[in-house]
Amino acid sequence: MAFEFDNNYAEQIGDGVALVDCWAEWCMPCRMLAPIIDELADEFEERAIVGKLNADDHREATAALSVSALPTIILFKDGKEVNRLTGLQSKDNLKKALEELIED
Repeated sequence: MAFEFDNNYAEQIGDGVALVDCWAEWCMPCRMLAPIIDELADEFEERAIVGKLNADDHREATAALSVSALPTIILFKDGKEVNRLTGLQSKDNLKKALEELIED
């Protein structure tokens, strides 16, 4: 199951690789992406933090991240943003992005 980020996301992603899925309940592509994020969280459990950030519940955090469209997937390494994807993504695409960061 995916981690639930909150307004303290910066502290939660400080070390290692993290994938943050910015989403909202009313967003259909977000809802389609949700099971993929959960699967990735299970697959990368020991190697990366994979989680969700509810844009409606944590407006301060999504504003700080300059999220303007949903879903937005942001990849971090040691607390620094290294990649950003917008819109529905395939599991293979997200898995590849995570693996590249872990191997880097």
